[in-house]
Amino acid sequence: MVNRTDKMSRQKSSIIGAKKKIALVAHDNMKKSMIEWAKYNKAELQQHEIYATGTTGTLLEKELEIPVNKFLSGPLGGDQQIGASIAEGQINFLVFFWDPLEQQPHDPDVKALLRIAVLWNIPVASNRSSADFLFSSILMNEAYQRKIEDFEEYLHRKI
Repeated sequence: MVNRTDKMSRQKSSIIGAKKKIALVAHDNMKKSMIEWAKYNKAELQQHEIYATGTTGTLLEKELEIPVNKFLSGPLGGDQQIGASIAEGQINFLVFFWDPLEQQPHDPDVKALLRIAVLWNIPVASNRSSADFLFSSILMNEAYQRKIEDFEEYLHRKI
């Protein structure tokens, strides 16, 4: 068993800059809510780099008239692309309006994306209220030093 002191010594930190790299994702039944939220926060979103899954990104780009880096549609692998980008440090903030009442054909991908976001300790908003709270934080427009586990031991373990 690893004690708390040992575990903390295996943490490292990474800076999330003042200009966030934000991924916006919304299931079909939540796209309207995502668009409304994004329109309300357009001025704030323009201060950051925006990424999105395909359909959501296309809608956001059209409605907001701001550039959006688009991945594939979620069911076609977009959720996995965003997860990989989080693991590679290319995305450091996730707003994912997921539909808790509708089973998705790509539910395993959704679960994997949320797991990766938590593993790499990035801010995650799963609904409009949590997105509003995060976006109104004083940390939204300044650099933030996040703690992440040091996975070197795991990566170099004997197999």
